[in-house]
Amino acid sequence: MQEMVIIDFINKFVESKLNPAQVLALGFGGLILIGATLLNLPLASVDGKSIGFINSLFTASSAVCVTGLVVVNTATHWSIFGKVVIILLIQMGGLGFMTMATLVALILGKRITLKGRLLIQEGLNQLSLEGVVKLTKYVIISTLVIEAIGAVLLSTRFIPIYGFKTGILFSIFHSISAFCNAGFDITGNSIVPFVGDFIVNITISILIIIGGLGYTVYIDVTTHKNLKKCSLHTKFVLFITGILLLAGFIFFFIVEYTNPDTLGNLSFLEKIIASMFQSVVTRTAGFNSIDIGSISKATTFMMIILMFIGGSPSSTAGGIKTTTFGVIILSIITVLKGKTDVEAFKKRIPNELIFRALAVVGIGLFLVILVTMVLTLTEVDATFLDILFETTSAFATVGLTRGITPDLSSLGKIILTFTMFAGRLGPLTLGFALAKKQDEYKGNYRYSEGKIIVG
Repeated sequence: MQEMVIIDFINKFVESKLNPAQVLALGFGGLILIGATLLNLPLASVDGKSIGFINSLFTASSAVCVTGLVVVNTATHWSIFGKVVIILLIQMGGLGFMTMATLVALILGKRITLKGRLLIQEGLNQLSLEGVVKLTKYVIISTLVIEAIGAVLLSTRFIPIYGFKTGILFSIFHSISAFCNAGFDITGNSIVPFVGDFIVNITISILIIIGGLGYTVYIDVTTHKNLKKCSLHTKFVLFITGILLLAGFIFFFIVEYTNPDTLGNLSFLEKIIASMFQSVVTRTAGFNSIDIGSISKATTFMMIILMFIGGSPSSTAGGIKTTTFGVIILSIITVLKGKTDVEAFKKRIPNELIFRALAVVGIGLFLVILVTMVLTLTEVDATFLDILFETTSAFATVGLTRGITPDLSSLGKIILTFTMFAGRLGPLTLGFALAKKQDEYKGNYRYSEGKIIVG
């Protein structure tokens, strides 16, 4: 009976007159409110006292938006109940509202309507309706399989340290958190205790990379098993991702090599592992194996850039996305070369995609600048660089911090809660919705060309 009530509610919600962007926004918003209500219960805290609704709302938003910013230590403050709520919110937020709704419908044997398919297409950032339900099934199954493999690998290190029961729980929690690019940890100090541990660093890094590449990419790769036969999107994502990972690694390794508070006191191999790990997590997941508050200003700014770019479309990562960044760079190169068409891998990129990329970057920059300006007024004790870092981390749903999150004012927490929510939805819905609406403005005439001096 309860299952029928749930599925009827989902069907009415999905089939409402709201457009796909509104349905997804309300879906994520509803999930956050449910999570905040549960985390606000005294049962969710170890001390048996409510954390307060603003703090629980911030934590729930961070979990659903797979960000990782926290106002309290996840390992010590939350009870078993609270930690279970957080990891479930991370899993549901990582998969997406419509993926979860589809899962419920499939379990109960319900048919997915056309409106539901349109919402799945929007949520998974697909260009076509064809095969979206099949893709959703693949997303759910592959997610669980990959997370299970990750948990098994992590258990080889966590069980000897924490014991069998705790080690298994730690492995499952961190595997889900890593694949969903959330960055929540229950070790109490992220991955700092494992800074030189090859298995832990590599396993978490691979989970983050796979989660950040997007389902479309690894479906394409596993299907064709030959990169030359893969789509332009897959080649573009892999190329940009590889460049960003390598650039982040080299920069971090060189600049922080002698910093005694970060890499300076580590062995050469540990420096390589730590630099690689931070390059991976900076763009998408809020884990850290060194003290982020102690990195140099140059590295801090570099990390802000990498966070803003983020992961790839159809993934659990945030940011403006690798493909958006790549299209903008290629457009600049095309202008400098005096060419007409923007090209990649012997394919021409249509103007519609370039306009979409510009819109996403513009919206992202506007939001980060606006929130940073407001937070400089509300958080007077924090430095500008720390505030810019925190804002970008929230927008790009990364979760890295230079230590100011617990000390934020109530207004600051509310502002960053909105920023995380907007960042989780923005690249997935707003930019896509703007691109779709272009058909509504195609009339039977065009205005004559006008000239504006630019540059």
